[in-house]
Amino acid sequence: MFKKITLPLLFTLSLIPSAHAAETTAWELFGWMEESLIGEWKLSSAEAQIGTESYKHKAVLPITGTDATGMAFKLIGGEVTIQEDLLPNTAKQMVTMYHCKDIACTNIKATHYCSKQNQPEFLANLRESTPERIVFDCDMSTELCQSDEDHIHQIIHELTNDGKHLKTSYFAWKEKKLSSTHSIYHFDRK
Repeated sequence: MFKKITLPLLFTLSLIPSAHAAETTAWELFGWMEESLIGEWKLSSAEAQIGTESYKHKAVLPITGTDATGMAFKLIGGEVTIQEDLLPNTAKQMVTMYHCKDIACTNIKATHYCSKQNQPEFLANLRESTPERIVFDCDMSTELCQSDEDHIHQIIHELTNDGKHLKTSYFAWKEKKLSSTHSIYHFDRK
């Protein structure tokens, strides 16, 4: 015989955490990016560049230790696209464009215009992303992401210090495995 479940019991069951994190929607993720990333960021001090040597690259040195913009995000295209400008006005300047993958906005797509002279395409990892950690994985339906060619394969933006510090990681792949040439940058909001 089945017992009738009452509303208070259902409400109590809904408070029990599930085994897997809930998947966010593409629009929620876009909103997190808009809310937390838009604006200008300067490279953090050398002491704050933990786990990386990327900031010492000769093309980056002109802006290292200054108040110059090291990363900037802005809304473009009728406010439905976010443009990321990494290391503007340097020889290593790169741009990534974030926008809806399709008309229904089932995911956020990103195209990274890289100094490696290729353009890997990414899809937001809606399961792993949170308001403080935004993850984009290489779109495995594209030729470049499946190739042996050296390319950026994952981008992660991590926010700390009440949104005033940004750690952005560009993980490179070569010959279908993680490469040691990935780049990690630490920024502080200007």
